[in-house]
Order: sequence, then C-alpha cells, then structure tokens
Amino acid sequence: MRFSRLISLIVAVAVSSTAVLAQNTKTQEAKKARLEKEIALLDRQLKESQSQSRNALSELNLIQNKISMRKELLSQSNRQIAAYDKAIGNTETQIGKLEQRLDTLNAYYSRLIGAVYKNRDAKLWYMYILASDNLSQAFRRYGYFRNISANLNAQAVKIKSTQKELEAEKARLKTLRNDADILRAQQKLEVKALAGEEDHAQKVVADLKKDQKRYEQQLSQKRNQVAALNKEIERIIREATRKPSSGKKSKPIDYTLAAEFSKNQGKLPWPAEGPVTDPFGQRYHPVFTSVKLPFNNGIGISLKADTKVCAVFDGVVKQILVMPGYNKCVLVQHGNYFSFYCKLKTCNVKSGDKIKTGQAIGVVDTINGETELHFQIWQDQTPQNPTKWLRPR
Repeated sequence: MRFSRLISLIVAVAVSSTAVLAQNTKTQEAKKARLEKEIALLDRQLKESQSQSRNALSELNLIQNKISMRKELLSQSNRQIAAYDKAIGNTETQIGKLEQRLDTLNAYYSRLIGAVYKNRDAKLWYMYILASDNLSQAFRRYGYFRNISANLNAQAVKIKSTQKELEAEKARLKTLRNDADILRAQQKLEVKALAGEEDHAQKVVADLKKDQKRYEQQLSQKRNQVAALNKEIERIIREATRKPSSGKKSKPIDYTLAAEFSKNQGKLPWPAEGPVTDPFGQRYHPVFTSVKLPFNNGIGISLKADTKVCAVFDGVVKQILVMPGYNKCVLVQHGNYFSFYCKLKTCNVKSGDKIKTGQAIGVVDTINGETELHFQIWQDQTPQNPTKWLRPR
C-alpha cells in the first residue's frame, strides 16, 4: 500500500508539473509567435521604405518599436528557459527518487529469492512447520510459505512498474533538455538581431542630427496635418452631440447603444491586427528630446499593405472625410461615443450606413511608404486611449 501511494504521488507530481509546463509553454509560444509576426511586419515595412522617401522620424519610430518587441521576445525566451530549467530540475529529482525506490525493491526481491532458494526442499518446509511451538505459529509459518510465491510475483510487478516510470521520466528529461537547447540557440540569434537593430537606430539618429532643419520642417508639416484632422473631428462630434435648437430637427443620441459600448471597455475587437507603433498621448522627439511631438488623440497600428479594417462596435457611419496626410477617414457614431478610422485607401461604407461589430469599413492605405491605420475613440468631445478599450493582446 505504501509503495502504491508513493508511486501514485510521484506520477501525480510528474503529470502536474508536465501539465503546468505545457500550459505555460503554450501561452509563451502564443506571445512569442505574435511578437515574431509583428517584428517581421515592421522589418518588411522598413525594407519597403528604402526605395521611398520615408520620413526619418517615422523610420526611427519603426526601428525603436522593433527593438522594443525584440527585447520583449528575449524576455519571453528567458521565461521559457527558466520554466524548462525548473522542469528539468523537478524531473531529475523524480528520477533520483525512482532510482532509489528501484534499488530498495531489487534488494527486497533478492532477499525473497534467497529465502526461496534456502527452502527449496519441500521436506524442510514440512519439518519447519511441524517444529512450531504451537498451532498459531504453525499456521503463520504455513501462511508464509504459501504466500511467498505470490509475494515474489507482486514484487516483480512493482519493479517492472517502477522501471517503466523511470524510463518515461528519463525520456521526458531528454526531451526537455533538447527543447531548452533549441530555445537557447534561438535566443542567441535574437540577441544578434537586436544588436544589429540598435546599430541601425544609431545610424538613423546620426542622419537626423546632420539635417535637423529638414526634419523640423517635416515635423511642422505633421503638426499642421494633425491639427487640421483634430479640428475637423471636433467639429463633427460637436454637431453630432449638440442639443437641437428650437425649430430644428436632429436625431437624438442613442444612449442605450452608448451604454452597451461603455460596458465593452477593454473588450472591443481590434480594427486590424498589428503592432501599435504610435501610442496615445504626448511624446517627445527621440533625438531632439526637448521638442514635443504632436499630441496623439489615437493610436497608430502598423499593418500589411491592403489589410482590411473593421468596425469595433455597432454604430452608424456619421461622416467620411479626406484629409491631408490621412487620406480617407471614416467616423462611426455609437451613441455619444465615436470611433474613427484614418489612412484608408478604399471605403466599403457611406455616410448614414448602419454597421455591425466586425464589419469591414475599408482597406488601409500606404502613405509615403508607411502602412499604418490611425484609430481613435472619443466620448463626447474627449479623446480616449484606444488601448484601454480594445481587448488585451
């Protein structure tokens, strides 16, 4: 019974640790796959831009995002390696316990074999029983000889079972070590790639410093484009949320829809799958650190060329605009909430259309060698951080 409980415990611990490692590995692999996909996307955008007159600041932004993702990828690898090392240590401990148990079982089995050998003559068995001091002792001796064969068989089964568990653990240990070695080799390549990307970033920084006036002009142009876009969005939202004047008809705000939109904070689907390369809020120039960049009322999501862009929630298309630097833009109303999709090449909707969550709005455009969706969310006339509304990635 004690042997059975011990083996059951060892098996349970091994199975549990294997399940935890498998679950952690699956989660880490999913994150790793997403990061690798996004790094490949940024790498493709950088290569495509070499033949075009990309803004150096945009190029540096892509490189820095790529570096950040590469570092996160290395962190994921470190966590996976640590998990493998822990599993390897646990498995080695289990193997040690099983080997110790197997030695004990073999020693006991040898003693049983010796006892059988000594009493191989049936006459000696009978004499040993008849020489008992009393009837009770005679029955005990008889029971011992009767069960010795069964004990031998049971001990042999225990030994075979333990050997099987030991072999399984050794095979598992070999697999774990092999997987860990592969991961370490991949990590070395990632470190090398990171060093190359950091060198590339330094070269772009040097180019920016050489021609500061040119890039200040580009930044000024960008500020004007952002200001024009923000002004137009604010005008449209102001008109959409304005209380109707006497004698004028206006559609009432659908606050029921707004409440449903609000309930889905942190759960909205992404308008398209890609890395956020231009975050919400205020940032400073990465080279001229005292220079403020235009405040970003939304986020920029880098995408493959011609990626489909979808609505994040049910709503009504309020207006379609064409703005310098942003091409086609679609504003969707969700009660007193609004979602805004910019830098589109084509639109699948028109003003006044009712749309559903996940419905295609259009296709992203490539502007000056940069394929990026600009996405915003507003509550009344206040811009929101879209990453707080979209599903965690």
